[in-house]
Amino acid sequence: MRRTLAVLAALYLASCSRSSPSGSLPPLHVAAAANLTRVLAELGSSWERRSHSQVVPSYGATAQLTQQIENGAPFDVFMSADTEHVEQLAARGFVTPGTAGVYARGVLVLWAPKRPDIQKLDELTGPKNMVIVIARPELAPYGAASVEALKNMGIWDKVQNRVVYAPSISVAKQWGDTGNGDVAFTAMSLIINQPGNYFLIDANLYKPIEQEMCVLKNAANANRARDFEQFVFSAAGREILRRYGYGLPAPGSK
Repeated sequence: MRRTLAVLAALYLASCSRSSPSGSLPPLHVAAAANLTRVLAELGSSWERRSHSQVVPSYGATAQLTQQIENGAPFDVFMSADTEHVEQLAARGFVTPGTAGVYARGVLVLWAPKRPDIQKLDELTGPKNMVIVIARPELAPYGAASVEALKNMGIWDKVQNRVVYAPSISVAKQWGDTGNGDVAFTAMSLIINQPGNYFLIDANLYKPIEQEMCVLKNAANANRARDFEQFVFSAAGREILRRYGYGLPAPGSK
């Protein structure tokens, strides 16, 4: 029942945006991992100016979006927070061959706008009442990276009873904003240029967050989906990603 409701919700959101202003092309529907909330708005508006086609994003945890795609949600492009879920979709015939490619490397941070006293990861073992927010690791690659970092730091056993799980990386950040958590593991792309205390998590503590995208096999707008993907991989698209704190694949790679 829960799976059916998720698919119906995705179908409804997509259908609500099918209509286009006179003279414009139908919208492009992009399933996007939650860490892309800010950057995709700029990527979309830049592409819209050249394509005269609107980008309609549907944000969520990577695993949940994958499930929606497998159950028929009408997306044209999938921008994942990892490579594994794109590979899963490709193995099951949902990806247009030759379109999958790593577009960015995610950067994990600890966001603590309400706790300027927290400056290092091992300081999380201090206050016994500290609430630590992490996106659900089974749904969100950034959540999995957060748990991995704490384990490799050797402090997971000391802090896990203080962890609360958010449904996505963007919600984890919001809980840090509102004080529903003292600190939150989140993506650099969601907090860059925002006032507040944060610090980078040592990249050696977690497996690289390689983010892959693809054009979906049943895309209603296959040519424009490919055009949007090419824009993301262009110099202009990569510059936007860089400004939001992402690491980038080697020039010319896809």
